[in-house]
Amino acid sequence: MLLKDKVALITGASRGMGAAIAREFLRNGATVVVCGSREESALKAVEELKKEDESFKVYGKWPDLSSPEEVSKTVEEVVKEFGKLDIMVNNAGVSEKTPTLEVDPNLFKKVIDLNVNSVFYGCQAAARVMKEQGQGVIINTSSMVSKNGQPSGVAYPASKFAVNGLTISLARELGQYGIRVNAVAPGVMNTDMVKSLPEAMIQPLVQAIPMKRMGEPVDVAMVCVFLASDLASYVSGDIIHVDGGMTV
Repeated sequence: MLLKDKVALITGASRGMGAAIAREFLRNGATVVVCGSREESALKAVEELKKEDESFKVYGKWPDLSSPEEVSKTVEEVVKEFGKLDIMVNNAGVSEKTPTLEVDPNLFKKVIDLNVNSVFYGCQAAARVMKEQGQGVIINTSSMVSKNGQPSGVAYPASKFAVNGLTISLARELGQYGIRVNAVAPGVMNTDMVKSLPEAMIQPLVQAIPMKRMGEPVDVAMVCVFLASDLASYVSGDIIHVDGGMTV
């Protein structure tokens, strides 16, 4: 029960890695607010988690993450309902591999808006609360492409390089208030997005991983549990790569 009595807010938590993070936080004693892009997806995520254990303290919200006002309002609601916010996980994001010469500027802006701007809004809103509390943990989701880029399209890796810079800089700025800021950078994960790819595309990816397997969402979730817990009380400003040693 590494997160007993902690209150966590997780964006992009209706499926995939976000849902896995929510599940492991709940198993470790946290009260968790899961954010989905729509009311139905958020409430369905709550229902699925409750099926595992009726005692789980899990609730759903569905703010527009592109709106700083809605993000701030959601954080304020969590504090009003539960008295505090210990952990903020900015996990929501979108992947994009359109070749650079074919990218519409509006598509590039969409990726940056969700992958960078909304992460900043979440960090800022949480930091305001955590500063007053004198403590808190912020975890952002980066990607392995933030280390090496990717062979097609620049919007996604550019956004994740930005998340890394945001994370490291905020750790230096907010540490004085007892706030730790870190990021996880997943590699090739066994998520719905990857499962939808043809087998002929998946196998070369797996073979490029030294551990010869894709990561599971729970692999990322357990790192987040560590970062959110007191076990990581002196860990801040780090980008933790969860990629099986993959370098390309």
